[in-house]
Amino acid sequence: MKLFDVYPINNINIVKGEGSLVWDNKGQEYLDLYGGHAVISIGHTHPHYVIRMTDQLNQLGFYSNSIEIPIQAELAEKLGHVSGKEDYQLFLCNSGAEANENALKLASFANGRKKIIAFTKAFHGRTSLAVSVTDNPKIVAPVNQNSNVIFLPFNDVAALKSVFEDEGEEICAVIIEGIQGVGGIRVASDEFLQTIRSLCDENGAYFIADSVQCGYGRSGKFYAHDFAGVDADIYCMAKGMGNGFPIGAISISPNLKPWHGMLGTTFGGNHLACAAALAVLEVIEQDNLIENAAKVGGYLISELKKFDKITEVRGRGLMIGIDLPQELSHVKNDLLFKHHIFTGAASPNVIRLLPALNLSMAHADRFLESFKRLLMHN
Repeated sequence: MKLFDVYPINNINIVKGEGSLVWDNKGQEYLDLYGGHAVISIGHTHPHYVIRMTDQLNQLGFYSNSIEIPIQAELAEKLGHVSGKEDYQLFLCNSGAEANENALKLASFANGRKKIIAFTKAFHGRTSLAVSVTDNPKIVAPVNQNSNVIFLPFNDVAALKSVFEDEGEEICAVIIEGIQGVGGIRVASDEFLQTIRSLCDENGAYFIADSVQCGYGRSGKFYAHDFAGVDADIYCMAKGMGNGFPIGAISISPNLKPWHGMLGTTFGGNHLACAAALAVLEVIEQDNLIENAAKVGGYLISELKKFDKITEVRGRGLMIGIDLPQELSHVKNDLLFKHHIFTGAASPNVIRLLPALNLSMAHADRFLESFKRLLMHN
């Protein structure tokens, strides 16, 4: 048997990591500014994380949700404190797609409606409901096509108001990333998020904040949606939540009431996953990583805006998109293979930076120097 070939693979075998650095099997060091799709939030092999995980695994790695699992309640309390949503409720799952899937299902259970508003270039995952609200025809299979989904232009207040005027009583929920990741690091405006909040309130719909990539402090606030000063009804999380160990969650407004059997999962909220998520929150809080993301990210964005041959720099905190002219789209590969810096892409000409939240100024400068040299020779 061989692997099902669906991933474009770089011919690099990473075998070791520490902080924002990784090494391949030949001993070559790389600066990691991508964190495996925004997953590495507190750095590779953080000592506190390793100890937390090892101690938990030495006690118990897994048991199902048919018993009391006190570490789940510990995680819920800690997450409420760090996020500022202490009166919310927590449901644990395994991934961002599952988080969005459960959020949409929960909203529909709550108001009995079917229609969902999503936005152009959105990416919410690859499970059935999540992919149906994703604006990417390459991954939406015929079975996922959903006539109840209304796609609107991102940041278009007038289009949003128009749909609610015509169909407000039928809208179940609005799902939106505070900063679109796959869509090109496009930031939702404060006005747009505030309008979503007010229209949902007026029409009995639910505001679902997809914070899978832009949450957990990456933007310089715990949730990127916080910049607008609004509270969502449901926040969806994953990626950086476990620093590499699979875990997802939804944080649910107290206005939404559960019943037994409404949602469920086999692996979600297991002991080891909760230990990972607690370790991440503890490091974020102890090391002031949200503040660091705002500081170092702000520095990177301001410096990048001074560069020639860049069309636009977008983002907040350590979620940054560098929009290049099409003819410079090969720069990502040059960064990796010539300068040994991992970055991502949000389209053929948008470089995506998603480093660990404890990225240092020195490592930021290392990237800026390498990037400037590349642009000078292109």
